[in-house]
Amino acid sequence: MPSKRQIFVGGVPIGGGAPVAVQTMTKTETANLAATMEQIRKVADAGADIVRVAVPRDEDVEALKTIVVESPIPVIADIHFNHTLALKAIDAGAHCIRLNPGNIGGRDKVAEVAKRATAAGVPMRIGVNSGSLPRHLHALERESPVEALVAAAVEFVELMEGLDFENFKVSIKSTNVPNTIAANRLLSEKIPYPLHLGITEAGTKWSGSLKSSVGLGTLLADGIGDTIRISLSTFHAEEEVKVAWEILKALQLRERGPVLIACPTCGRLQFDMDSVVAEIEQRLEGYVEPIEVAVLGCAVNGIGEASHADFGIAGAKNEGLIYAHGKPLRKVPQASLVDTLFEEIDKSLDRGAVEFDEDESREGAAWLAKIEGENAGELTPEKIAKMEKEAVEKGESDKVLLDEDVSPTAGRRFTRA
Repeated sequence: MPSKRQIFVGGVPIGGGAPVAVQTMTKTETANLAATMEQIRKVADAGADIVRVAVPRDEDVEALKTIVVESPIPVIADIHFNHTLALKAIDAGAHCIRLNPGNIGGRDKVAEVAKRATAAGVPMRIGVNSGSLPRHLHALERESPVEALVAAAVEFVELMEGLDFENFKVSIKSTNVPNTIAANRLLSEKIPYPLHLGITEAGTKWSGSLKSSVGLGTLLADGIGDTIRISLSTFHAEEEVKVAWEILKALQLRERGPVLIACPTCGRLQFDMDSVVAEIEQRLEGYVEPIEVAVLGCAVNGIGEASHADFGIAGAKNEGLIYAHGKPLRKVPQASLVDTLFEEIDKSLDRGAVEFDEDESREGAAWLAKIEGENAGELTPEKIAKMEKEAVEKGESDKVLLDEDVSPTAGRRFTRA
């Protein structure tokens, strides 16, 4: 269930119906000011709303004083074990403090940090990872790791409430995807505070992205989660941000830059689609507009499977079709497909609308009809769907048709901003 409370990390709202915030963590030594600021600027350019930096030493606190001033996005100070560093980070101007009440040294020290945070108006993120549960929950963890995670989080929430501090978000993370999903579902029913989601120590860019997409995507589709971090074994923090945005875009929770649609290829493929898709994806990185671009590997299915896309190409032997909003723009040689696609995209963005040359559009439609005619006997997924729809409309079938225009997350509390 959605979180009812809202906090602000700098100027970024978290929870209470705000868009899901994207955050990451710098991979640099925080005291290395030049390297840390370079990485912060990279993640901000990639779309990070918030960045977290590790503060394990006094030297890092000194750097933090400059970082919070120069950073283009709010900065969270990540504190473990030493509560005095949390106090110093607050004084240094951190926009939020990440704290694990279980390893900071007891209630009195947590209370000291909460008092200083209250005076400064600084929120906190509290919570645990599966590898750092309080000792008294270890036995429960062996029996039920999900219950142990939730119990630890609830204990910490009650601790903060007992200190009259409620300006916080909560995080419970595990390396185990099913446990993370189950624990956050259970916790969301027990507390009203914003939830920070992540799969801790998820892995490499490949495996970690998949695990994070499954775990976080499941929760976000359920309406659970207010801010996310993808934890990947890479020194390039901006890669974490890119993955986070792809998850949010896939669920239509937020928009940022293009969306690429590409068919999986099959035996009908008659051109080097993998390199074409890779080139298109790379070139799209230079666009900030939320355009949708489709790449179909053949013309047999026509353009119907991705007719909702703003632009697309459908390839065939030696030739291909450029289309926009389901209507042919023009037929071009296969070698010119990508360049022509981007010519049309750029022209439409400059004009604010797509302009069709009716003669070229008719020529493209005729070419497409010819290709479809040559493959009329092939039952493509699109043709099967069309036949099923016609059967339902004629009363010859009681099959329930899905409304493909409705997103599974439509109507949820998040705005697509």
